[in-house]
Amino acid sequence: MRRLLALALAAVSVVAVAAFAGVGRPDAAHGDTAAPGTVTTTGHGVVTAVPDTALVTAGVHTQAASAAAALAQNATLANAVVAALRAAGGSSLQTEQVALSPQTDGQGRVTGYAADNAVSVTTKIDTAGALIDAAVAAGANTVSGPSLAVSDRDALYREALGKAVADARAKADALANAGGFGVGAVSAVTEQTAGAPVPFLASGAVSPAGATPVEPGTQDITADVVVTFRIR
Repeated sequence: MRRLLALALAAVSVVAVAAFAGVGRPDAAHGDTAAPGTVTTTGHGVVTAVPDTALVTAGVHTQAASAAAALAQNATLANAVVAALRAAGGSSLQTEQVALSPQTDGQGRVTGYAADNAVSVTTKIDTAGALIDAAVAAGANTVSGPSLAVSDRDALYREALGKAVADARAKADALANAGGFGVGAVSAVTEQTAGAPVPFLASGAVSPAGATPVEPGTQDITADVVVTFRIR
């Protein structure tokens, strides 16, 4: 009897030790422990820039009794709009949509046809207002945008990445001062997904007097990184 009791107590002890070992090492189960002798921080970098390009979409909407007439009228006006956009300094013209659809009354009877043609164009931001006015004068009756952008965004994003790494090191240095250790070389860097530029309002319009005003504002180009440093 004593032998059976001793064996039972031994089995219970083994189970308890195994359970305790599992509780004491949760990181081993997840596999996400930091490498020994390192410290990991996140960094955020921001570069503020003034947009210098604008994307404008100008379109023509026409209606007529027949599909052919609606499309023909639309084509005449759309060609005039395209010519006006080019003359106003627009570049990278691209057709966004050509559509033809029947118009019906309350009983579902066809009463006519509507045609649409929309073209997007890129221009310098200081001429965006004049370009919009030129498109409307040529016959455009739908306008959307402008969508503002920075032409050298890639270079500015790389600059923001550098600031993000510097920010991560500053945080690691703060931890080192508090923890009584030194921060050494970088052992790993992970770039986080870049977000869309954050726009801000401008201080004033840049279009010539009398033209449709377009304000550039500023855009924040941001970068985020996770950096692991060696402890020394």
